[in-house]
Amino acid sequence: MIDFAWKLFSQTGNIETYLLLKELENDPNQPESDNSIEPSELPIDTKM
Repeated sequence: MIDFAWKLFSQTGNIETYLLLKELENDPNQPESDNSIEPSELPIDTKM
């Protein structure tokens, strides 16, 4: 999930995505391989 958040941030520059990335990095309870949400299912707001 962290890799996906980084890829999304690097492509969009969205600060909310960056904050999500940092939250995921700092949460020790978050498993590294959480596949409950597929990246294709996430809505992406590309209007900036």
